Amino acid sequence: MKDNPNYSEAFEELHEIVSEIEAGDISVDDLAEKVKRAALLIKICKDKLSATEGDVNKILKELESGDGQGE
Repeated sequence: MKDNPNYSEAFEELHEIVSEIEAGDISVDDLAEKVKRAALLIKICKDKLSATEGDVNKILKELESGDGQGE
């Protein structure tokens, strides 16, 4: 478990946690920790998606306003 995973790592770890919970492969004692970790991973994914969306929108606006030539 990395403290600051990239989007792919966070998504994969989140998928693993969900699979463990769905399969019943997790003890009640570990469930709270897994849910806390899942919430953190969801936040990381949402933040990275929002940042990417902002970057893409900025690039598109630059292209629309001058074909990306800094106008």
